[in-house]
Amino acid sequence: MRYDENVIHENKIENLINLEENYFNEIKSKEISPSKLSQTISSFANASGGDVYVGIHEDTRNHLRHWDGFKRIEDANGIAQMLEGLAPLANFYEITFLKHPVLKTYVMQITVAKTAEIIEATDGMVYVRHNAQKLPVNSAEKRRRLELDKGVAQFENEVVQETDISDAIESRTLSYFADSVVPDIEKEPWLKKQKLYNGKNLTVAGTLLFTDEPQIYLPKRSAIKIYRYKTDGIADRDMLASQPITIEGCLYNQVYGAVAVVKDIIETIKKLGEGFETIQYPEETLHEIITNAVLHRDYSIATDIQIRIYDNRVEIESPGKLPGYVTVSNILDSQSARNPKIVRLINKFPDAPNKDVGEGLNTAFEAMEKLRLKAPVIEETENTVFVTIKHEKLASPEEIVMDYLKSNEFIKNDIGRKITGIKSENSMKTVFYRLRKQGFIKLIRGKNIWIKTNNFKK
Repeated sequence: MRYDENVIHENKIENLINLEENYFNEIKSKEISPSKLSQTISSFANASGGDVYVGIHEDTRNHLRHWDGFKRIEDANGIAQMLEGLAPLANFYEITFLKHPVLKTYVMQITVAKTAEIIEATDGMVYVRHNAQKLPVNSAEKRRRLELDKGVAQFENEVVQETDISDAIESRTLSYFADSVVPDIEKEPWLKKQKLYNGKNLTVAGTLLFTDEPQIYLPKRSAIKIYRYKTDGIADRDMLASQPITIEGCLYNQVYGAVAVVKDIIETIKKLGEGFETIQYPEETLHEIITNAVLHRDYSIATDIQIRIYDNRVEIESPGKLPGYVTVSNILDSQSARNPKIVRLINKFPDAPNKDVGEGLNTAFEAMEKLRLKAPVIEETENTVFVTIKHEKLASPEEIVMDYLKSNEFIKNDIGRKITGIKSENSMKTVFYRLRKQGFIKLIRGKNIWIKTNNFKK
């Protein structure tokens, strides 16, 4: 076997030895058995991936670590063979040997990718990563949860006992769909062909897509809640501008309904510019991120999608982890549908919300850049995917201040913080001081305002 080999720089050795073990990193001694190490590998592959460094010893008495690498690369062959045996066709890991510049020994770096399938350790047990721990998936309920998280099992195919096929056949939604789709369809045979019902009961996908009010049958997991907070800080009930708005109906109507409501609310928010200006977010960004939340959320979790609108940002929280091998770092380049049937069938609606399948998030990012706004921030928590769309200019604070002064006579610290997104008064002062040092602005002390100098660049 051939592996990458890198000589590690001396000034990075201490950083590696003292690396904090967390959700993405683990340190192991070279004495660890391949079977024991396989449990850690399983836990990373079944979570979000990570790096394991083998060849760093930690004293259990005082928790001090030191480099204790393999003398030869071949000495790690047992570990390499174990990795190959876990999932021979998955290609879910990379090995790099980090060579000490003085000791000439090797630490084995194993970079584990998140996998679409479930990876078992050599003992046949499945493990998942939680903080800096590996936890066994030791019950049928935990196994089922992992299958749903990874998209191995599709909750969209589960039967909804309270439904009847007539709930779809007699719905306005299916009639609208049938009138629009090409070629013509007969409702019941088509639903059967698409496996959207079993016996006389609709599946989750059939209920969400083709009943007028899926919330009757799937309460607390099939709607969108929209909140408007009059603050740019932390959400607080006292900061709610009004009662939360609930968007219900079939998934197709939910997407367009939520985008329209969010857009209307945003247009009521004013920011300080030349006077007060309307906040502007690209509709494409709102549409694509809301569509993504609706189509790829985990419908087995009894929580509605949450959209929170602040003075300076929009937050969209979608229940469930990222499916398959998708991670925060590769989400723009990877595709893995947790609900493939929903994704495929909603694309058949006229003016489908996901008409550019696979390009939605890229479109969202590009639309923000066109308005010179910072890209959305995507995070994955224990049970949700969290997207923040910030109203922050893609420019330095100095550029924003200079731009503001092109059409305004003066600027104050509080105005500077509003237009740049800087929270700290002292940090804002530092921006002003840098511009003063360049001779562009000066302070009028009695009024605590900054004005342009003759050197100001128009």
